[in-house]
Amino acid sequence: MPDTLDTFAGYKYRNTCNISSLDLHAPFAPLCPDRASMLTAMSSGGRIGHDAPYMPRGCDMRWFSTEEVCEILSRFDKVIIVGDSMMRHVIGSINVLMRKDLGYGAVTDWNFSPEERKECFCNLQFNVKACSVQGIFKTSDIVKNDPDSIACPAGTVDIMIEQMIRFPIPAEEAGRYKELIGKTKPAKPYAFVFGHGLWNDLDLQATLDWLDEILDMTTAQLPYLSTPGSFWPRLILTPNAAGKEKPDQWLVTQGNKALQIFEESVKVEAGRRGVEHLGTWNMSVQSNKYDGVHVDLKGNLVKAMMVMNWLNMLEVEKH
Repeated sequence: MPDTLDTFAGYKYRNTCNISSLDLHAPFAPLCPDRASMLTAMSSGGRIGHDAPYMPRGCDMRWFSTEEVCEILSRFDKVIIVGDSMMRHVIGSINVLMRKDLGYGAVTDWNFSPEERKECFCNLQFNVKACSVQGIFKTSDIVKNDPDSIACPAGTVDIMIEQMIRFPIPAEEAGRYKELIGKTKPAKPYAFVFGHGLWNDLDLQATLDWLDEILDMTTAQLPYLSTPGSFWPRLILTPNAAGKEKPDQWLVTQGNKALQIFEESVKVEAGRRGVEHLGTWNMSVQSNKYDGVHVDLKGNLVKAMMVMNWLNMLEVEKH
């Protein structure tokens, strides 16, 4: 049986934060044989009880060690995440895995005041009010400020987030994105992970307009991606379930009925655009949400591992 060991056993603050990888995912056989079945299983899986370990449905995903996470990320020139605060938490959780640090792995602890060390520790790293600006948004920031904290071999991993949520995309944000992806085909492929929805009250058309602008901007910069048979890995995550702390004024436009309809609709429309889809509603409906909107560190680590499983199954040799 794979993944029956606590991969967090050697992480910083493992005992203080009191999180085991076995608390997050209950492994079983068989493993999903391909990417399509993996995405379906991860999107439709769930938990047997509140905050119980998550299980995909029908076939299992892997729970990778940090060394495996590093190897998977090293297959890509860049892993580019685009989206909102939920996606900021996904890259934060991947940083936790890369830095082997449950206490401060997602945040810029190298410049923390004593107060911030208290306010942004363990689960509080994803507090959108107190700790949002302290998030790590790109690998190069860790390399510059705390290179020894990255467990991956030097220079092998490059992951970042572009926080673009508005449509039309402001010129400054578009310019930054274009500079990031450049105009030439990289030696190794880029992988793109998108996330959108709550910022615009789950307005499907607004999300599609946003996604279409990013896709058009990308192919304008990198025309090779438009050629038939080109390898262009793209994934969109839809928002997780709402919790009981969700403010009442948002229950119609952003409540669980609206979230489920949005997830189902985005899957269809993204597929028409060649973008794969990962739903997170089922995974999160019985997970802890500290503000009724965002899942906690444990839930975000599951999201991050779901993305890692997608990345692992990409056929990078087609680049």
